[in-house]
Amino acid sequence: MKFLKTLLSITMVALAALNNPAAAQGAPGKSRLQTIMERGTLRVGTTGDFNPMSIRDAATNTYRGFDVEAMEQLAKDMGVKVEWVPAEWATLVAGITSNRYDIFSGASLSMARARVVAFSDPYIEAGTVPVIRRADAARLTSWSDLNRSGTQIAVSLGTVFEEQAKAHFPQATVRAIEKPATGYQEVLAGRAVATITSNVEAATLVKTYPNLAVISKAELRNKRPFAYPMPQGDPVWTTFVNNWVALKKSEGYFDALEAKWLGR
Repeated sequence: MKFLKTLLSITMVALAALNNPAAAQGAPGKSRLQTIMERGTLRVGTTGDFNPMSIRDAATNTYRGFDVEAMEQLAKDMGVKVEWVPAEWATLVAGITSNRYDIFSGASLSMARARVVAFSDPYIEAGTVPVIRRADAARLTSWSDLNRSGTQIAVSLGTVFEEQAKAHFPQATVRAIEKPATGYQEVLAGRAVATITSNVEAATLVKTYPNLAVISKAELRNKRPFAYPMPQGDPVWTTFVNNWVALKKSEGYFDALEAKWLGR
């Protein structure tokens, strides 16, 4: 904690000029980091629908998961409280640019998003896999088995998987599903042959729903880092979060979260 407080002070002072030259010369202005510290709360956007990363308990309106625990630790290390802001994948970027939250709880890095928001350094890496009904596992053993005319592929609207599905299955029919429905629910209901998602979520899905399976011979595609989306134009805040990620990696914190939530 003492080290992190020192890091906080150094980051705020040494980079103030980069964030706001006028502020460095005594004129009004502050970084988001300063605003968070003065406010006493870290506003975190999260969807609550990405098991095991962010899971919302509707009965108690509370969140849990890998990313939730990490954001709680970030707030604790900063000496502030977390203020959870409900978010949706389709409006993730808009939530940041409209200042609804200071940081998003974690998302795959894409160039489309990076044009509009800043990303922290990555904290884990994941890849995409196809999820099907276990009853179809004998006849569907590869990505190419799904790329056929008449095959229904269901994915969640606004996610990176919508773009990926269109690229991987040009011969199939890709359906973008709006919340509260999900791609895997369409597969369970028999309205779709498959969905695609990260191997992170797939590992939890097949444990939760025994009727689902990951295609056995399907390699990981679209390998990508997970990072924390933040507003652009604030190097003080971005640098502080990057320093926090680096520190937690060196301490083995993210390794422990992977063992707890991802079973690896």
